[in-house]
Amino acid sequence: MGGGSARPKRRRAAGASLAYDHQRRRPRLPGAKKREWSCGFALLVLLVAFALIVPVAVAAVTWGETIWGEVAADWPGGGYGFAATVGALVPLAFAAFVAPLTRMDRGRSKARSLGWACAALPGLLACQGLGAVISGVLRPKHRRDWDTVCYSEGHPCWVHVHYPWVWLVGLLVTLAVGALLIAVLVRYAAPRAERPSEAP
Repeated sequence: MGGGSARPKRRRAAGASLAYDHQRRRPRLPGAKKREWSCGFALLVLLVAFALIVPVAVAAVTWGETIWGEVAADWPGGGYGFAATVGALVPLAFAAFVAPLTRMDRGRSKARSLGWACAALPGLLACQGLGAVISGVLRPKHRRDWDTVCYSEGHPCWVHVHYPWVWLVGLLVTLAVGALLIAVLVRYAAPRAERPSEAP
């Protein structure tokens, strides 16, 4: 007799193309727009910085070395007074550049952050101008490059012959003013940190 108890055949599993849709698109992450805006903002900052650096670099080449002969000689205190003035302005210019950048908060207000970035540009220009003045007093690394041009009026070798301690004066004043700014900042920030936070 052929009346056996045959088991029903199992169904074949669906193909991979039927079980999973490969064309399904991934959902956009919540922070994708923020990353795109951050990249665009960083590119804008680089372009602005480049546009500011080029004129200052040209100025450094044209008058960065001769300014010591044209200005420092007639400055109160001579070359040392001029070096002290430049040394005092360095930390002030750096603070004017950094302070607005610390107020930026792109998550809270993009327009306000852009405004603080623009407020930092004068400090950036001041830093670049002071850098051009300081570069005008740096002698070439090798003595064989100390030619007659280096000893002409206002050039690096001329400055070091007439004011041999010019670098030390500028450095000491920079450190003193920088330490004073840090002390003022710490004294100003400490009471604000101890102030109890307001209830929401």
